[in-house]
Amino acid sequence: MAGRRAIAAASCVPVPLSVDRHGRLRAFRHRSRIAAALFDLDDAGLAAHHAVRRIADSARGFPCRVSLRDAAVGEELLLVPYWHQPAASPYRACGPVFIRRGAMPARLAANAVPPYVAQRLVSVRAYDHADCLVAAGVMEGVRVGAWLGGQLDDPGIAYAHLHSARHGCYLCHAGRARTQVR
Repeated sequence: MAGRRAIAAASCVPVPLSVDRHGRLRAFRHRSRIAAALFDLDDAGLAAHHAVRRIADSARGFPCRVSLRDAAVGEELLLVPYWHQPAASPYRACGPVFIRRGAMPARLAANAVPPYVAQRLVSVRAYDHADCLVAAGVMEGVRVGAWLGGQLDDPGIAYAHLHSARHGCYLCHAGRARTQVR
């Protein structure tokens, strides 16, 4: 986890998705103050964090990792690196994420897949408890919810990652939600 914290301090802590024991997708909150501080940097300051500023020039293609929706034309975003797979395994990986200025964490209804996932071609990857890849595929986003449910029914699967299949942006993490004990 030290790798995730080190990168997060330099860039962001995006909103991971989670699937509870009943297969319902949930979104966790993130610390938006880190991302907000990056928007105050000039281009040189962003470059020091391996980040760049972008203005959305189309209604699709700029998936905000915090709000879990595509940016509107003209919206300002940052494209930043994120250690989505910080584990000490052969699958350790960092990938790009977009963050919209002022983005608020998304809240998903039970079993909802964010529209920005459902509207694109998605690379899906399921990992075991040793953080090694055990299942993967590429599918239309409308099929992702069913795929996640099937994978997370297997106790050998610890979590899954979703990426944009065309441009590689990391979209979200899905795992079993912890149930609260009262």
